[in-house]
Amino acid sequence: MARPLTKIQQEIRALSGPEKEALLLLLWEELDGPSDPDVEAAWLEEVRRRGQEIDAGQVELVPADKVFRKLGAGLKK
Repeated sequence: MARPLTKIQQEIRALSGPEKEALLLLLWEELDGPSDPDVEAAWLEEVRRRGQEIDAGQVELVPADKVFRKLGAGLKK
């Protein structure tokens, strides 16, 4: 017989931060399903490409605070 959800919630609250993090990761992977190797490979290639563009000076890097200021200004309009 499955334990009541309230009991499970109590047990989760008693876990340490790292234990909660590990549980969260496990649950996320469970909900998300198995990773798609083709998608993983595509993202890895994208990261490599972008890294090469940065190293070669082909792109302009914008500090995060500037991006968020501009975003905030645009949302206020």
